[in-house]
Amino acid sequence: MGGGHKPQKNKAHKTKFASKSSRNVHKLAGDGPKGGGKAAARAQKNTSHGQRAKELRLLRTKNIRDHKRATLLAEKRANTGASCSPKILAIVALSSKVDVRLLKKWIVSTAPLAENGSENAPADDVMETEETSAVESGLVTVVVPRYKSRLTVIEAPRDDLQACLEVAKVADILAFAVAADDAEYVDRAGKVVLSMLRGAGLPSCTGFIANLAAVPAKKRADAKRAASAALAMELPEDSKCFATETVDDFNQMMRSLAEQRLAEPKWRTQRPYVVAQELTFSTTSPGSGALILSGYVRGRTLSVNQLVHVAGVGDFQFGQIDVVEDPAPLRQRRKQAGDAQMVVDDVEDKEGPFSVQPDPENQEPLIIENTPDTLAGEQTWPTEEELAEAGEENKKRLKKKLLPKGTSDYQAAWIVEDSDEDEDGVQDGDEDGSMKGASENEEGDEEGSGISEEEQMNVTSESVWGDDDDTQSEMMDEDNLTPAQRAAEIERLKAAHATDEEFPDEVDTPIDRPARERFAKYRGLKSFRTSPWDSKESLPLEYSKIFAFDNFARTQKHVLAKAAERDGKQLHGLIGPHTYVRLHIKNVPAKAAELLLSTFKQVPVVACALHQHETKMSVLHYSIKKYEGCAELIKSKDTLIFHTGFRRYTTRPIFSTDDMNVDKHKFERFLRPGQFALASVFAPVSYPPLPLVAFKEFPDGVKLVASGSLRSVNPDQIILKRIILSGYPHRVTKRKAVVRFMFHNPDDVRWFKPLELWTKYGRRGRIKEPVGTHGSMKCIFDGVPQQRDAVCVSLYKRVYPKWPCQ
Repeated sequence: MGGGHKPQKNKAHKTKFASKSSRNVHKLAGDGPKGGGKAAARAQKNTSHGQRAKELRLLRTKNIRDHKRATLLAEKRANTGASCSPKILAIVALSSKVDVRLLKKWIVSTAPLAENGSENAPADDVMETEETSAVESGLVTVVVPRYKSRLTVIEAPRDDLQACLEVAKVADILAFAVAADDAEYVDRAGKVVLSMLRGAGLPSCTGFIANLAAVPAKKRADAKRAASAALAMELPEDSKCFATETVDDFNQMMRSLAEQRLAEPKWRTQRPYVVAQELTFSTTSPGSGALILSGYVRGRTLSVNQLVHVAGVGDFQFGQIDVVEDPAPLRQRRKQAGDAQMVVDDVEDKEGPFSVQPDPENQEPLIIENTPDTLAGEQTWPTEEELAEAGEENKKRLKKKLLPKGTSDYQAAWIVEDSDEDEDGVQDGDEDGSMKGASENEEGDEEGSGISEEEQMNVTSESVWGDDDDTQSEMMDEDNLTPAQRAAEIERLKAAHATDEEFPDEVDTPIDRPARERFAKYRGLKSFRTSPWDSKESLPLEYSKIFAFDNFARTQKHVLAKAAERDGKQLHGLIGPHTYVRLHIKNVPAKAAELLLSTFKQVPVVACALHQHETKMSVLHYSIKKYEGCAELIKSKDTLIFHTGFRRYTTRPIFSTDDMNVDKHKFERFLRPGQFALASVFAPVSYPPLPLVAFKEFPDGVKLVASGSLRSVNPDQIILKRIILSGYPHRVTKRKAVVRFMFHNPDDVRWFKPLELWTKYGRRGRIKEPVGTHGSMKCIFDGVPQQRDAVCVSLYKRVYPKWPCQ
């Protein structure tokens, strides 16, 4: 064979586990020098497909990294410098030994000393601020040019949970303070505050360690380390802790806050809002006037044609917006030595003050409720053609069902057909011939419509079981019981099943009132998941006042896209973020304005611009969970205080199961601990994501009861209240049983006969016929029922939220 033999080359095996280079061959076919010369051939020969794919991956990764770096740099420039609005620092005490006013005073008084970095700085170089004399209450803004930063400090009252929450809503940075000389760094009230703020959504957080001077010098370092560890367990990751004693501590804090990237909740970044630095009110008409609110525009671009929501008051329109001079610029005026004149050191030339008026044609109308048309449901007399068509449709109905009196066509649609069950009963080999004959007779009665209800009641000789002795004995037993004995027997059976907590929806059938009247609004369902229910049927009057959307997700996407288009545009009526403005809000009630003027120093007042449709009433569904520390029972339709975003209102929600895969939700009578539920309310439209914090007023004060988030806006969502009527087997023969105490008269048995029965031990069955005159009935099941079992039937009706309290 010789040495010139070449090794054999087999065909490569085809596999789906291909390499990245082989998958990208078609993408790299055009890479390299163009043309058919030697350079192109040499490049194709020397550069492999895998090498070119690797270069493309590295280039793509570099582009992504550069884009992220540019985005972060632009965000940092927008949130820092002279053009940025002051950062709001809210101080929250987690221990009763922390004095938040003292911490606020420390920040305000240390800011002038921190400019030169020395406590012994000359008095002439100390920055003079008007806020130093007003440290005790309200928002205080301090300017620190050394770090090119401005800080607005506000304290959060821990004794008032709602006021503390209002402060946290507007805070850019939350500073949680603990005492170094306290063995319990976070007390019980502090844990409640932390749970509440977590439910509302935390912004950027930091920690303050107070009262270090009260600790001996030798133990001060250990105390600071222990307090920092305790705070680290409660705060988000990467949160830093600072001491609050010296100028060096202040410098470290300001340096960190100036370089820290703000992590604002998403719901707050979607809307422009203004936190009131100054607040006045001017009366324009009896009982109402214009609320004049001054502050920095935050979040997004503000339009004068938008509607505005004043927290705790309501929705209004703008009368005018004035752009005025910043009261606390970053580069303030300084006194020059030996010169009494004031020299302005402001590098940027800003436009002078100006005002913008709303455009009557483009201004959004203030629509809260829909005006119903009282004549919309008016019906006219049908024409001859309509009557003829209706007659033809009636003739097409070949099979006529035997229905109870007063049953409509729509009600007949959900009545379960029992033909299959009858066939099962006929084919059962364990039953005797009398059972088969009775089934045939019953089917014949359903097909014929000439037999009346009285004749059916008189047919007692042809029993379903073919056992007249059992029937007669049952009737004798029922007739011999006195009303007192019947009530005692019912109580005995209920007490025997009282330990079963899996069926809390059981109700008692009234003895002195027919069940068909007591439960006239209820109906049966073959399947809770698949059975149909018309969402437009028999709606209450409140549903004529609300608004609905064909596709709410599409509407939200369109509205937010329009808001994003306004950002960055220089148009008349648009005011960009970080601008100091004076808002004129018209038609504000005088009583509400007086309340705001008396409390805005302690509780910040927020004016939030609204998106389109956010003033219209609809049905909102919140995913809600009960607060672990709340031991009180929270029932459906209890009066609760909802804080959702910048809104707060009093409402009466109803709770239901949080099922994702069904179009119907089961009504819950109370909020269960440890489980999520849906809270449905009538409220103005809002766009998720939006947090929810719920409070309830008790005799000993307002307490936190639940938290959650907005799930959807859907008036057509069906919430069904279920009740269970239960009876007890008296005599059992194979798959047949006589059930008593579910109803108390034979007419109720016939009325509820189409419904399906079920037992607590998993059997299914149906009603055959009444027995006697006291509501006992013969039933047949898919298996042998046990004597200790309970026979039940489920009924449903739709429930609706309560209209908000006025």
